[in-house]
Amino acid sequence: MEKRIELEKRGRNPAEIIDLTLDNCRSTNIVGLTDEFVALKTLSLINVGLTSLKGFPVLPNLRKLELSDNRISGGLNFLLSSAKLTHLNLSGNKIKDLETLQPLKEFQNLKNLDLFNNGVTNLDTYRDKVFGLLPSLRFLDGFDMDDHDAESEEGNEEGSEDEDVNGNDDGDDDANEDYSDDDSEGSDEDDKDLNDEEGGLDINDSDVDDEYGGEDEDEEDEDDDEEYQGNQDVEDGNDIEESPPARGKKRKHEDGSEPGN
Repeated sequence: MEKRIELEKRGRNPAEIIDLTLDNCRSTNIVGLTDEFVALKTLSLINVGLTSLKGFPVLPNLRKLELSDNRISGGLNFLLSSAKLTHLNLSGNKIKDLETLQPLKEFQNLKNLDLFNNGVTNLDTYRDKVFGLLPSLRFLDGFDMDDHDAESEEGNEEGSEDEDVNGNDDGDDDANEDYSDDDSEGSDEDDKDLNDEEGGLDINDSDVDDEYGGEDEDEEDEDDDEEYQGNQDVEDGNDIEESPPARGKKRKHEDGSEPGN
């Protein structure tokens, strides 16, 4: 265990380490783990082979302790120096009676205890007795007193937090909607003002024609009509001159003689 602890430290000061995992390091006793680990919050000693907790260090900030799959049958009083403990996993050990669990009454913050696969779980009314022994306990072997599993309870708590967050978001949405409505009204008013301004500048097409070119066009049209009429008269005159003399009149020869002479 000592070598494993040195390896997990990675050159760090023990007082700076918060999480420490020593699973499968194989030792029957606590060796090398000292009171220097004052900042430690999570300690895992799964499947180490521990038969006793004698020598367990003073860890004032420890919250979660994993001791599953060992051979611990007693000596839980050695854990009392970690008064802030909230999660304790003793599953897969050799605890056979409720008397062995008596020291756990001293833990005022213990909320989650796992004793699965221990002999004590075979006792009649085991769950009722353990919950009665530990008033602060919320979950035993993963379930509360009403047989609701811990994961569901944690999910409900997270859902409540989400609802609070979403409630704040809804407020923001309402504010955004109000802001959007104000913008829409402002836009409508701006459009109305713009239309009024454009309406004031609106000019009738006929007025433009009368002012800028209506008279000229009329004069040009009259000149065109007169010119066209003159041309028509000339053409009509030509037609008259070229037409043959009326019947019954004698036509003089070019030499001035009358026909028949």
